[in-house]
Amino acid sequence: MDKTTVESDLEDILKSLESGQLVPFLGPGVLELSKESFSFPTNPEMLSERLASLVAVPSRIRKNLWSTSQYIENYRHRKTLKALLSQIFDEQAEPNDLQKWLARIPKLPLVVDVWYDCSLSLALKERPSWGQIQGVSQAEYPGRWVKAYDREGKEVELGEAEGWQTVLYKPLGSVRPQKNFIISDSDYVEVLTEIDIQTPIPDLVKRLRQGRSFLFIGCRFQSQIERTWARQILKRSSSSHWAVISTPLTKNEERFLSEAHIKQLDLSLEDFSRKLLHFYPAFPL
Repeated sequence: MDKTTVESDLEDILKSLESGQLVPFLGPGVLELSKESFSFPTNPEMLSERLASLVAVPSRIRKNLWSTSQYIENYRHRKTLKALLSQIFDEQAEPNDLQKWLARIPKLPLVVDVWYDCSLSLALKERPSWGQIQGVSQAEYPGRWVKAYDREGKEVELGEAEGWQTVLYKPLGSVRPQKNFIISDSDYVEVLTEIDIQTPIPDLVKRLRQGRSFLFIGCRFQSQIERTWARQILKRSSSSHWAVISTPLTKNEERFLSEAHIKQLDLSLEDFSRKLLHFYPAFPL
């Protein structure tokens, strides 16, 4: 991408952020910007191999997160899987500069985070009115798709989220405050069976996404699961989005970006973060 195009896209992104019309959608790659990145898995393959280093799993599935998780759940129990994930993610990770910057956007009605760490929620702590909605496993909460937590981490009724100025939506759950994880094959079977009719997505999130653009940061779309989640969350939103993804893309990723009207910003995450923070160093709350 040439300099003029990058700056033009950044201007459009910033205008959308300032007006509250842009939804940041953060993936695991965002943790690559963190000081603790060496200790946190920053993609599904890394997490799968980390789990496989803690519990013996067949070599053929070592790099498949969902199959590895299912194997551990089947042969070592769900409690073991949760304990291992908690061991990996339950650290007081310092939010990185990009997360802190995003957390200071004055008009931030919705932000999506599809990884299991809690660093973004820590970055949001200084906001006066926010809370999070997390996806939960049907194996643990049959018939229930989500739980809501206020800014202090206390579980609250979902209706209370209607009054929040900022909603952090964690569709796959998070290590904090209650160790919710959607991660195994069986977890996804339950969710994906209903996702086409949008049942697992809270009504509040459906309303907040309407007409808004999305900015994908730290995401890849190499697996069907990753593409399906993004596609379903994008439903009834704007027809113009951005994704910070450096080349090369897989053919499936190229097709997905085209079909979903997502413009690729061919930059490394480090370059994008540096340009964004230089372009507009800080938002005053």
